Amino acid sequence: MGILIRNADIVTLRKGDEEPFLGDILIDEGRIQEVGGSIDTESHEVINAKGMVALPGLVNAHTHGAMTLLRGYADDLPLNIWLEEKIWPLEEKLTPEDIYWGTMLALAEMIRGGITAFADMYFFMDEAARAVEEVGIRACLCRGLVAAGGGADKSLREADDFVSQWHGGAEGRITAMFGPHAPYTCPPEFLEETVSLAQDQGVGIHIHLGETKKEQEDIKRRYGRTPFEYVSDLGLFEQHVLAAHCVHLEEGDFKILMEAGAYVAHCPQSNLKLASGVAPIPEMVKMGIPVALGTDGAASNNNLDLFEEIRLAGVLHKGVSHDPTLIPARDALEMATIKGVEALGIEGVGPLQVGGRADLILLDFDKPHLAPLHHTIAQITYSAGAADVDTVIVDGKILMEGRELKTMDEALVRRMAQRRMEHLLEPI
Repeated sequence: MGILIRNADIVTLRKGDEEPFLGDILIDEGRIQEVGGSIDTESHEVINAKGMVALPGLVNAHTHGAMTLLRGYADDLPLNIWLEEKIWPLEEKLTPEDIYWGTMLALAEMIRGGITAFADMYFFMDEAARAVEEVGIRACLCRGLVAAGGGADKSLREADDFVSQWHGGAEGRITAMFGPHAPYTCPPEFLEETVSLAQDQGVGIHIHLGETKKEQEDIKRRYGRTPFEYVSDLGLFEQHVLAAHCVHLEEGDFKILMEAGAYVAHCPQSNLKLASGVAPIPEMVKMGIPVALGTDGAASNNNLDLFEEIRLAGVLHKGVSHDPTLIPARDALEMATIKGVEALGIEGVGPLQVGGRADLILLDFDKPHLAPLHHTIAQITYSAGAADVDTVIVDGKILMEGRELKTMDEALVRRMAQRRMEHLLEPI
C-alpha cells in the first residue's frame, strides 16, 4: 500500500523552489509519484500533515554508530589522549554483539532525529549492516582500517569482503566504501593498497583528514607534506572521497579538495568538544568544495542530533568571521540533506520531486518555539530540533509516525545497549 501525505507545508529543496507550499505528496513503490495540490487517490495510507512541514530526510555524513555505547565514557580530553588512553583500549574489547546493539541504539536516536541516511565507519560492520537492513534506514558503511598490530592484511581482506557482500545490499539502501582511518594510522603502502581495492570495487573512500593541528604537524614532520598532499600523492583522490573534519588546511590543500571534487563532512560540535578547532567552511564553499554535515560518534559529541549541527554550522562561522551573511539558513539545511546524499554517493535520493526515492520527514510546527512563522527554512535551521520530528519515511516505508518507532523495539534496544556497555567496562 502506498502513502498519501495530505496538507503539508512542503519544502522541496529543489533549485528554484525558495518558498514552501501547501500540498500533498503521493508515494508508491518507494518513490514520490506526485507532489502538488489536492491529490485524489484511493487505497493509500493517509497521513494528515496539517501543521507539519515536509522536507527531505537529513543525512549524517560522518559518524561511528556503535560508539553510542561509549557515550559519556571519556570527556573533556584532547583527541590524541581521548583516542590513545580511553577509546582505543576499550574498542579492543568490542564484540560483534556490541556493534549490533550499539548500532541499533544509534539508529533509534538518528531516526527520532529525522536522519534517513548516514555514513558509518567502525568495526564488525556486518553487524551494523544487519541492523540497517532490519530497521529500514539508508546507510553508507565502511570498515575502519588501521595499519597496526600486525593485522593490516587481515583488515584489508575483511574490508574488501564487506564491500563485495554489502554494496547495493538491503534492496539498494546500503552502499559501501573503504575506510582508512586517518593519515597518521595509515602508512603509504597501506593507503596505496586501500586505494587499489577501492578502484577494483568501484567504490569511494571515507577518511578522517586534517582533524587536528597535531595531525598536520606530525604528518609534515614524517613525510614532508600536509595530510592532504600525503594522501593525494598516494592516489586517494582518484576515487570519490568523503573527508571528515578538514579543520586544518594550508592554502594548497583547498585546491587539492576542489580539483578532486571531494566532499567534506563538517562536524562542528565534535571539533569544538575535542578542541580540534573550527573548519574553514566559508572558504571551502567559496571555492566550490561541497560540504555535508556529520555528528561524528556519540562518544565525542555526545549525541547524534543533526539539527544541532545544522544550527551550529549556520551560526558558528558567522561569529568567527564577524560576518552574518556566511552560511545562510538554506545553505546550512542543504548541507544536511542534498549535499549529504551526494557525499554518500546515493543515487535517486534528493529534493522532494516526482520520481525520486521517498526519503522524507515531517516536522511538527505546532510548537511554541516554532511560532510565529515568517520564513520556514530559517525556522528549521535556527529553531527546530530533533524532538520536532513527527514522521520519518525511507524508501517509501514509514520508520516513525507520531514519534513512535515502527521497525524496532526501542525499549529492548535501550536495555541491551546498557547491558553491552556494562559488559565492556568489566575488567578482563
